[in-house]
Amino acid sequence: MADLWGGRFTGQASELMEQFNESFTVDKRLWRQDITASIAHVTMLGETNIITIEESADLQAALKELYAEIEADPEILSGNHEDIHSFVEAKMIEKIGDTGKKMHTARSRNDQVTVDMKLYVIESLKDLKLTVQEMIKAFNAKGESVDCLMPAYTHLQRAQIIKFSYLLDAYVQMFTRDIKKIDAAIEIADENPLGAGALAGTTFDIDRQMTTDLLGFSSIQTNTLDSVSNRDFILDGLQVFSNLMIHMSRFAEDFIIYSSQEFAFVESSDSFSTGSSMMPQKKNPDALELIRGKAGKIIGLMNGMYSIMKGIPLTYNKDMQEDKEIYFEAFDTTLACVQILTGVVEELIVNQDRLNSTVNDGFLNATELADYLVRQGLPFREAHGVVGAMVKGAIEQNSQLHDLSLETMQQYSDVIQADVYDYLEPEKIMQRGTKVEM
Repeated sequence: MADLWGGRFTGQASELMEQFNESFTVDKRLWRQDITASIAHVTMLGETNIITIEESADLQAALKELYAEIEADPEILSGNHEDIHSFVEAKMIEKIGDTGKKMHTARSRNDQVTVDMKLYVIESLKDLKLTVQEMIKAFNAKGESVDCLMPAYTHLQRAQIIKFSYLLDAYVQMFTRDIKKIDAAIEIADENPLGAGALAGTTFDIDRQMTTDLLGFSSIQTNTLDSVSNRDFILDGLQVFSNLMIHMSRFAEDFIIYSSQEFAFVESSDSFSTGSSMMPQKKNPDALELIRGKAGKIIGLMNGMYSIMKGIPLTYNKDMQEDKEIYFEAFDTTLACVQILTGVVEELIVNQDRLNSTVNDGFLNATELADYLVRQGLPFREAHGVVGAMVKGAIEQNSQLHDLSLETMQQYSDVIQADVYDYLEPEKIMQRGTKVEM
């Protein structure tokens, strides 16, 4: 491993240090990005006459050949290498001899690893966006296929009547914001750090605009000290994952509760449930519980990366090597959770009869009764007090508001007329004006 930097040293790193220092087992995942960035770099080196056109062409051909070989057989990504960069360089020397040693001209592993990770992060966020969009389609399709009312809750107490589809739409709105955060993270990351060298650029007359164009970045990251030490794009990605996981975890919590026998609103399909090794009657919503649990892990990974970066001086420090393992695990977990939740929602069994029946209990029309009194001329605060007293009285009679007789209602307020019952029917409440788009 020390061939990359061993000229300064007379002794050898211990085997333990080599194992501790290597990142190839983790960052070999970046082989596509490393080869792609290397092709752009050697193309630029040839066009600027830093190496000959022939040498540049040989390197480009060898890199493309290696790309195809790994694509055909990923087992090629093996051996005793410090990182993916040393692996690719070793393969170039193996293929084209001394010309392979020129690939690293005017470049450092510091700007190399940053450009690799930026390319990976941007690509992974684009993949995540597509997957979240598919999940949103599943939520919308389920909402369109289910036509029933249900109670909405505050403090886990029944509050007002909504449509089931409106509950799903609340999560669609959260996921739509998550997509906007993905777009913002991509936009912020879209600057090319390649050419920053180790930290202060290079004395070679490189063309950074050329590599920027070849790699598809929108602009050049101008401050080279910032370029090699910037990991904001990793943190931004982790924030995206954490926000998305929080939203999925909240959905999971809702629907774990709703799938309990006490609620019996919904049921997960067999595809996304498990049983008990001891209790044969059990059907557990384990997919949702795992999403809820993994949300905590993603938040922990994000906080871990913040803790790593908070005290690092300019510029590159080896602490930053931890960014890849953290990001890869967070991305893999988040992507899997989106895919699982999409399946859960697509196959979700909704007990529409049960949901419709619940809107007749729990005084869900109390707010509408107060609004009715306001329409009859009472100030809202007074109407609120009247309805509160009526609820108390109904509880004592083991009744609901809409079951009280007109005579009983009029004992609480003489402005109540026979048309009050039209204001208390669940379907008419929805028609009259909750003022929400369903």
